[in-house]
Amino acid sequence: MTAAAANPATRSRPVLISASSLIGPATIIVAFGVIAPMLILLRYSFNRYDPRMLMIEAFSPENYLKFFSDPFYLQIFWTTLRISLLCTLICLVLGFPLAYVLARTRVRYKNLLIIGVVIPLFVGNAVRAAGWMTLFGSRGFLSVMLMKLGITNAPTEIMFTETAVIVGIIAVNLPYMVLTLQSVLEGIDRNLEEAAFSLGAGPLTMARRVLWPMALPGIAAGVILTFILAMNAYATPVLLGGPDFHMMAPLVYSQFQLNNWPFAAAVAFILTVTTLALTVAAGLATRQRFRG
Repeated sequence: MTAAAANPATRSRPVLISASSLIGPATIIVAFGVIAPMLILLRYSFNRYDPRMLMIEAFSPENYLKFFSDPFYLQIFWTTLRISLLCTLICLVLGFPLAYVLARTRVRYKNLLIIGVVIPLFVGNAVRAAGWMTLFGSRGFLSVMLMKLGITNAPTEIMFTETAVIVGIIAVNLPYMVLTLQSVLEGIDRNLEEAAFSLGAGPLTMARRVLWPMALPGIAAGVILTFILAMNAYATPVLLGGPDFHMMAPLVYSQFQLNNWPFAAAVAFILTVTTLALTVAAGLATRQRFRG
């Protein structure tokens, strides 16, 4: 036996080199495409805004103080957080049963069912929001049908409300939740469910004591994904919420349009940090719960 073959460090070196060559390009893209712009954004957020000179080089926390001291911006922040959490919870409640059906179905049309979930992802958010506008408008399909059925006597105003925004965000995010859960539920052995039933557990008890704990990593992944998408939603709040409805992503864009780059950078960084902090906290809590 040669010395190289006997040395474990020598045998593992090609594996390490191969792994580094595989993850290297993705790491470089993430570093330059995500981390570097965020660092630049962080630096811009400490600059000052002047209507004549636009951005003045400085290192001042006034943009952050302006955001957290103004009730208007704080209201936008809490509205964004509340709607994101609500949409994520509704997506989980609606998506889990559908994902379970997709994971357990054995019919030959299963691929068509999965395609039916995936097809909405082929349509842009703005196009889908436009479809909801035709449904929710005062003269839209829903309002006209309610009047024809005699349920209401006047046009129903759903457009430009928080309800319209929540429905639109759920419609956008629900396929991500379903596909994430479906891939995890398919990996759970069906014999475990049958064993629970044979021991006298009902469907709800089986789901709570067997299915839910084993699917917890997938649930966490789906929750995190849909929450991030909801926190950063732009087209849906703008088109369905109207000019009087405000969330963080449209606020960032409006500030860039006003050429107030320092304050826009501060708002964007607050949004990013909040999203990342809640995502990491959810991931750590889920990992601890799963280990326990």
